Amino acid sequence: MSFVKKVAATLGAAALLATTATAATTNLRIQTHYAPETVSGKLAAQYIEDVQSMSNGEINIEMFYSSSVVKSVETFDAAATGILDCDMTGGGYQTGKNPAFQFVGDIMGGYATPYQQLSWLYYGGGLEDAQALYNKYDMQLVGWWVYGQESLASSRPLDGPGALKDFKFRSPPGMETKIFEKLGAKPIVMDFTEIFTALETGIIDGADASGLANNVGLGLYDLVKHANFPGFHSMPSDHLACNKSVWDSMPESHRTIMSVAMEALALRTALTFEKANAAAAAKLRAEGVTLWQWSEEDLQTFRDAAQATWPEFATTPEAKALVASHIAYLTELGLVK
Repeated sequence: MSFVKKVAATLGAAALLATTATAATTNLRIQTHYAPETVSGKLAAQYIEDVQSMSNGEINIEMFYSSSVVKSVETFDAAATGILDCDMTGGGYQTGKNPAFQFVGDIMGGYATPYQQLSWLYYGGGLEDAQALYNKYDMQLVGWWVYGQESLASSRPLDGPGALKDFKFRSPPGMETKIFEKLGAKPIVMDFTEIFTALETGIIDGADASGLANNVGLGLYDLVKHANFPGFHSMPSDHLACNKSVWDSMPESHRTIMSVAMEALALRTALTFEKANAAAAAKLRAEGVTLWQWSEEDLQTFRDAAQATWPEFATTPEAKALVASHIAYLTELGLVK
């Protein structure tokens, strides 16, 4: 080998070593409330795999499933204070901190599909509006993944708004209780883990648990034989939110990879559950479960009650700003007249 070639080879090797030595590495600890064997847990795992692969291993993620480090409701604060780096649960858990989180966690009575809700975030100015809220608590909203409308499980028919009179059902805390009370129901706030026993013993007539496919997985329709489908009352937005200092210290390329991968996760989640819920509906009908589909007029009755509740729950400047943002975009989509 000539001297020139030897020098070139040596310099090339040195440059490669220098590049390898200075390549930025991002190490993240992320917690989700989903179990690894659930559909959503598997989707989260695919997100982690995508990020690590696209970064050529420069982003290393340690994933904690089933809220194994702290309780689901504590994940946000654990990330903000450095116990974790990122929270992969949902903004709805933080409504006690600020009611504005209701309008990024579960808007209720607004959008009909995940695609409409996601379009507010990415094309309706929602990400910028929500970011101001997250940044106030030292967190950065990276993106959403929305699995679609939830369905109720019930021991009695759900053929319209009239069926909700005196309907005792498990409800999460927050705005949902106020909406259903307006429609004559009797929501009972209880932990997710208590639903099965409460249905089995007749303490409640029904439950707001999750989407139809997830409810099937939980075994709810082994106990009760009525549901509404498609759902209409609740469409939670799960999020990925990271400690802002951690996020800001990451290379721009790593932030871009994680953000774009979240958009892929959002689409994959919506498509996956659209198929899974349709399959669950066919299975339930074959097993004798009655699925009630509300008319457009009945759906509007719920939307009117929900949208009348939004201002009542929007008691902070951040909440008021988000409600105004949603109403403006819903009007643009023709969903609010």
